[in-house]
Amino acid sequence: MKIERMKEEHREEVLAMMRIFYASPAVLSDGSEAIFQADIDACVKPGPYAQGFVMTQDGALAGYCMIAKSFSTEFGRRCVWIEDLYLRPEYRGRGLGSQMLQYLIRKYPGAILRLEAERGNARALEVYRKNGFDELPYAELKRMEKE
Repeated sequence: MKIERMKEEHREEVLAMMRIFYASPAVLSDGSEAIFQADIDACVKPGPYAQGFVMTQDGALAGYCMIAKSFSTEFGRRCVWIEDLYLRPEYRGRGLGSQMLQYLIRKYPGAILRLEAERGNARALEVYRKNGFDELPYAELKRMEKE
């Protein structure tokens, strides 16, 4: 598998995957076209917060990953939130998710890596745990103004 930075040329294929991912039980929110476009914009343009990656195998786009960077006062270090990690169904079970996680671990040494997963997504939880992720025992809450 090859991992590279997300580029404008990947937009349509990533959008198609985002639509599937956000309509699945793996994500609580449905997202919207405006959000998907804004996410990709943030990932392909230079900026301090978001970065996107695509995974290819044999020349085909197998999946994508989006991260958001911040600082964790709870842990006193850089924080990388793995916001999206999606693999097309035909590429699952081949270790590509683990390869992406290991890539991020190497790319951001010393950072705390965080992610969210639905409790019912047993396959994803197994991959995360296998790669050294521990479950945190508290709830995440949000507040968001309407646009």
